[in-house]
Amino acid sequence: MATFLYRLGRGAFRRRRFVALVWVALLFVAGFGAASASAPTSGSFSIPGTEAQKAFDLLDQRFPGMAADGATARIVIKAPAGEKVDSAAVKPQVEKIVAGLKDGPGKDQISSVANPYEAQAVSQDGSTAYVSVKYKVSGMELTDATREALKESGDAAKAGGLNVQIGGDALMAAPETGSGEIIGIAIAAIVLVITFGSLIAAGLPLLTALIGVGIGISTITALANVLDLGSTTSTLAMMIGLAVGIDYALFIVSRYRAELAEGRERDEAAGRAAGTAGSAVVFAGLTVVIALVGLSVVNIPMLSKMGFAAAGTVVIAVLVALTLVPAILGFAGKKVLPAGTKSKLFGKGKPAADGAGAKPNGGTRWARFILRRPVMVLLVAVVGLGIVAIPASKLEMGLPDDGAQPVSTTQRQAYDLLSEGFGPGFNGPLMVVVDGDKALADATADRIKDLDGVAAVMPPTQNEAKDAAVITVVPKDRPSSVETEDLVHEIRDGSGDDVLVTGATAMNIDFSQKMNDALLPYLALVVGLAFLLLMLVFRSVLVPLKAALGFLLSVVAALGAVVAVFQWGWLGSLFGVEQTGPIMSMMPIFMVGVVFGLAMDYEVFLVTRMREAYVHGERPGQAVVTGFQYSARVVVAAAVIMIAVFSGFIGASEQMVKMIGFGLAVAVFFDAFVVRMTIVPAVLALLGHKAWWLPKWLDRILPNVDVEGESLRKHLGDSSDGPGGTDGHGKDRELVDA
Repeated sequence: MATFLYRLGRGAFRRRRFVALVWVALLFVAGFGAASASAPTSGSFSIPGTEAQKAFDLLDQRFPGMAADGATARIVIKAPAGEKVDSAAVKPQVEKIVAGLKDGPGKDQISSVANPYEAQAVSQDGSTAYVSVKYKVSGMELTDATREALKESGDAAKAGGLNVQIGGDALMAAPETGSGEIIGIAIAAIVLVITFGSLIAAGLPLLTALIGVGIGISTITALANVLDLGSTTSTLAMMIGLAVGIDYALFIVSRYRAELAEGRERDEAAGRAAGTAGSAVVFAGLTVVIALVGLSVVNIPMLSKMGFAAAGTVVIAVLVALTLVPAILGFAGKKVLPAGTKSKLFGKGKPAADGAGAKPNGGTRWARFILRRPVMVLLVAVVGLGIVAIPASKLEMGLPDDGAQPVSTTQRQAYDLLSEGFGPGFNGPLMVVVDGDKALADATADRIKDLDGVAAVMPPTQNEAKDAAVITVVPKDRPSSVETEDLVHEIRDGSGDDVLVTGATAMNIDFSQKMNDALLPYLALVVGLAFLLLMLVFRSVLVPLKAALGFLLSVVAALGAVVAVFQWGWLGSLFGVEQTGPIMSMMPIFMVGVVFGLAMDYEVFLVTRMREAYVHGERPGQAVVTGFQYSARVVVAAAVIMIAVFSGFIGASEQMVKMIGFGLAVAVFFDAFVVRMTIVPAVLALLGHKAWWLPKWLDRILPNVDVEGESLRKHLGDSSDGPGGTDGHGKDRELVDA
């Protein structure tokens, strides 16, 4: 493969105008498709195999036109102190709100508007009432006119002195990432400038990453409605695409500069960079793709589509790194080198920073330090991550509702007003669907009334055929509480197959349970496939095992940090967390998928260089030093860039996106700096030659993918044995295995 990638990179360099033109054309076509496509909707949300989903499907059959999964809104009205909502001064204003919604803009998308005085939606003390609005479509499918009509429905009443707040998913909007994303890219640019010492070299990874992400996001937008992709699908694709796009280009450019510093011709340097660093890019990209595509085992269509879309963006990033990056390097010339730095090709001058003759850099010094104290370093790193992981043992999972919104939002204020006036359970009523006649529905309602945790049970509502009914049950506790979850299970346990519990609260409970059940199979699938892939790359059993165990340690530590900040509220104000609560139920499996793929990037890039040195004659200890000498600076830069990109999403308005951004940023920090840069060299130092052991029978079975470029060296007739043209016998003999 290294030889093929060498030819691909050199060919792209020589035919740079054609290659660049092809990528620009792809960007134009994808952009035109995105601009021509209609705006993406929220995408259909379903959880196959769950009771809540079965109930929704039954409602669609027995109650046609009910739009059980349509958006809902609650306009909560609180009278001024000393007055009641049914007073002569307040009641006309409330009825005006109802009439305005029925006859105003967006009425075509409204299924029903319930008058609070007729629907018994007035609190016991008479201070609060709510208007229930049911829509025919989901929140993301509402038109701007409909959403604005809802927002403005209570303006007149507010002017009259009433406290009017609006809750429900009808106000759902696409998450806004704010300026944080731009700040993340700006930080990435600064890191690249510091790393390369050249504006051209720094700008190249950013440019190519943006082109790749532009093609990926535009394609997702163009196909959103055709493939039923939700509007949030592009958020994950952008997050992952930017991070890996910059990183992969960074590794190719860094290796290209190292080859130039050895005196290679420019096209030869581009080919060698693609053949060596490019091989690592391919396998690193494969691990990310495996992790993202593996999300489909959860069997939640929305999550599967998000994974496939993000995986497609990663594939584009790999192709960009292997073709577009060498092509643009052809346009850049010697400007990719720092000012005043000359390679052997460009003439005399101070040695290039990436060259083999440079004085010991930070990576070399760090590797030597670890090799002298491997046991101490290993213990400190493992114990430190273990302490950070402790909060993960108290992990509580659920899906955020309006109670998790910032206190300044109308959704949160409506949530609080309902809790005060009617009880917290009114924010998450349960919908019990009875597949039977009136007698069964009445008996079910009577049984539910006697259960603990029930605040109210509404009379059954039958369909026209009188063969099904819906019972609304109001719990005593808030939707995300353990008590409400217990109530759902209690109703289900005491019912037969003809009584189903659904609604947003029950759907959230089923979603969380499905995610929990899928976590271990998903972990086994992803880690197992990646283990086999890394065994191919490194021709070793212990190195992939160490990589997988290190990942598990870093992801559990990251989950501990997420629990501490978002569930316990530690340092919450620093990250804009206004309301603590359960951790989003998809967070653990999501972090496992994304972080595993990204963590293996650093493993492949760092350890491949060590493997390259080892197979070319260096002893294990010296190979570790060589790997850090050539890769540490670039890996650190890549990790900082990825952390900056993910941290940019912490400024998002949506709690889910904020949590994902924080979790991924922390996980990358732990995995790159603690696991890969600290634990990995310590373990390799302790294992010595055993780290690269592979049973002979397995060695014969496994195909040789040659990620270290041995076949390429033979193909090119290289006489050098060590990486970067060194003789493979560095000056650190005192650090080899003791």
